[in-house]
Amino acid sequence: MYWLGRYIARVEATLYEINKAYDLIIDVDKDAGVKLYKKFEIDLEYTNAIDFLDKSIRGDHSANLSTILQNARENAIISREYIDELAFGEIIALNEMAQRTSKSDLRVDYQDIDYALSLISEIWGAQTKRGHRKAGDYFLRLGKLVEEVDFRLRFNRKQAMTELILEEINATFKLLNPEINIKASDNDDIMGDIYRQMDKLIVVD
Repeated sequence: MYWLGRYIARVEATLYEINKAYDLIIDVDKDAGVKLYKKFEIDLEYTNAIDFLDKSIRGDHSANLSTILQNARENAIISREYIDELAFGEIIALNEMAQRTSKSDLRVDYQDIDYALSLISEIWGAQTKRGHRKAGDYFLRLGKLVEEVDFRLRFNRKQAMTELILEEINATFKLLNPEINIKASDNDDIMGDIYRQMDKLIVVD
């Protein structure tokens, strides 16, 4: 459930960044996509905005969205009993759309991004509306929050909001294990500290 949350949040955040870069490539900066993928440690080459969409979403690189969503689908199937029925269906639909897109001879359609983002919004909404919280719900939320922190650090987003998300992560940790707490204050070690605390939470010696 933790990795399911991370994968879905990763796709969502990446799609938002692709949207922004696409608009910049058209109107302002042709290299906006290159700069974006440098933050993912990927050298992305494209000829224009449409080609950028194509290469960013289904290119041969580690941020390929169809691969990430395939991983999300596998995690959803393994965790099926902990996932809301509607959310599970949307995850499957999201992956199917990504796999169709990856195999199609047609260029990626800009509207596909909006459709994918709407499915992701429904996934979060369906899971949040569940009445009785179970441990799996907290692990899903942890995955989402940890991925948000990772993106915020990569993109040098405002520290104040990052600290608020870290407080949410700590609060969720404490619900699952009161002895776990993120202590790092240096940006360079925040993710390392999160991973160490996750190991304490989920790794059994």
